[in-house]
Amino acid sequence: MTAPVVKPNPASEATKKQQVEQMFDNISPRYDFLNHFLSLGVDYSWRTKVRKKVAKFQPATLLDVATGTADLAIELSKIPGLKITGVDISQGMLDFGDVKLKQRNLQDRIVLQQADSENLPFADASFDAVTVSFGVRNFENLDKGLGEMCRVLKPGSPMMVLEFSKPTNPVFSRLYWFYFKYILPRLGKLLSKDATAYTYLPQSVAAFPEGEEFVSRAKSAGFSSVNYRPLTFGICTLYQCVK
Repeated sequence: MTAPVVKPNPASEATKKQQVEQMFDNISPRYDFLNHFLSLGVDYSWRTKVRKKVAKFQPATLLDVATGTADLAIELSKIPGLKITGVDISQGMLDFGDVKLKQRNLQDRIVLQQADSENLPFADASFDAVTVSFGVRNFENLDKGLGEMCRVLKPGSPMMVLEFSKPTNPVFSRLYWFYFKYILPRLGKLLSKDATAYTYLPQSVAAFPEGEEFVSRAKSAGFSSVNYRPLTFGICTLYQCVK
């Protein structure tokens, strides 16, 4: 059974892809602050875990999909010699990412460009690794996006996916959903001036096919080996998918 498509603004006739692009353009000036503030800073440790996983494969080239303001790409640049291409549908997010790259003198290591994650402008088997953090649940067509990321990967190479998930501990789960549904949207609206972004967040997490269902979808997209590890009481999950 196909899950319903969750959009930032259900009343709008625009496609999910168009709404997501506009939403991130709107919140881009406050995105980094909100990410760190609303996750209580735990997002730093999650990206470190992704980098350590990727480094084990010793890639020379990497594609960071839904790169946003390039936080993960910047963390991955700590891998010696790695050349990184970051793509995102939101030019507003990329503009802030470019400022951060210039501040860190990383323009020769990381290149950012606007692109649709479901129609990647790269040849087959172009990259030694692919990463995507908190982006796959925003895809309009998850299966198409997974297929595209598999297509541009070289055989035997990894895709690392970091995505929000639903905690299973009953006590923690109640606290988590209370924060996610009632506190986070109010704080997000106040600080980002966007009424939909942080209401959409818990809705998109609730609808996302996580765990074994995501494993099945990734394998259907062409990945031969998929495993996953919940992080921070299951707030998010790190998936390792090998082509």
